[in-house]
Amino acid sequence: MHLPSRIDHQALVPMKYCFFLLLLVFSLPLVAQAQEMQWEDYEPRSTLVVPEHPVTQAKFPFVDAHAHQWRIGEMSQADMDQLVAEMDAMNMAVMVNLSGGSGADLKQKVDNTERYHPGRFVHYANIDFSTVDDPDFGEKAAAQLEEDVRVNGARGLKIFKNLGMSVFYANGDRVHTDDPRLEPIWDKAGELGIPVLIHTGDPAPFWQPQDKYNERWFELKERPRRKRDPEPSWETIMGEHWNLIRKHPTTTFISAHLSWLGNDLGRLGELLDELPNMYTELGAVVGELGRQPHTAHAFLTEYQDRVLMGKDSYAPEEYHVYFRIFETKDEYFDYYRKRHAFWKMYGMDLPDEVLQKVYYENAQRVIPGLDASLFEN
Repeated sequence: MHLPSRIDHQALVPMKYCFFLLLLVFSLPLVAQAQEMQWEDYEPRSTLVVPEHPVTQAKFPFVDAHAHQWRIGEMSQADMDQLVAEMDAMNMAVMVNLSGGSGADLKQKVDNTERYHPGRFVHYANIDFSTVDDPDFGEKAAAQLEEDVRVNGARGLKIFKNLGMSVFYANGDRVHTDDPRLEPIWDKAGELGIPVLIHTGDPAPFWQPQDKYNERWFELKERPRRKRDPEPSWETIMGEHWNLIRKHPTTTFISAHLSWLGNDLGRLGELLDELPNMYTELGAVVGELGRQPHTAHAFLTEYQDRVLMGKDSYAPEEYHVYFRIFETKDEYFDYYRKRHAFWKMYGMDLPDEVLQKVYYENAQRVIPGLDASLFEN
């Protein structure tokens, strides 16, 4: 009779090791995948439990002093009605369209908004620098600005960041922001009593090495064309900007984006002290204030007469983050665009006096012709 052979337990030991080795081999890709996750894909869900007070409507009517509506001259009444309904929902009384253009284009935008919703939109004129080599460019641009204000309805002048960065003379020389040949433009703005909202440069880290120490590394990865050459330096470009304001004390300037000093409010305060004709605004930089609520609260309290509400790109839900930073004590909440602020936000709980000045009173003082009835309630 055939009997079953005795199991060799010693022979099974290597088989156990083989099994665990195979398990490890097949598990490694999953472990590696977890370890190799890209930083920009990391979206941890906070376990912090704190009071939350989302704000979808500003406490007071506000003027968005930094908006862009490139096609508003072509909008139908239905589209305009929808836009104004969105403005009403967030308590935006007036939108300042900085992309007004010039000549017939500007007039079309002014006429279209006044036809359907008078008083709710303000348009700024723009300068075309394509003929900057003309020996009389400054005088001609100033004359066009006067026509745009007196005839075509502009109530301010917006200068884009191409001036000082990508406008060149035919000989290859960069046109500096404070170029003396442009002085007739700034003098005319002062004569007309209109503000000049001027955007110069970009955040300073765009000029720094794009390495692990650069706070804007992620933004430069997503928008690589924003990386700047070392020369001219950020200090050079912004120095021209502030020197322009310094040279024209009778003209009101609004230095866009907190003058790119939202990360250094002490220096910004020194400039505001030195330059009484300089205001600033909050377009696309409120994330800088939201990470330093105590310092920002003190800054906005001290300089409450010099800062205007502004958003830049138009997206209704993104304004809610501004309101929450300004009006609540909330802690550790998200900004709306990770490449601008991967850090968390904190509310400043600004007093009503400061809110009213930032939201609309400063704009009333700086921008001519705003309808006062929009702010009565």
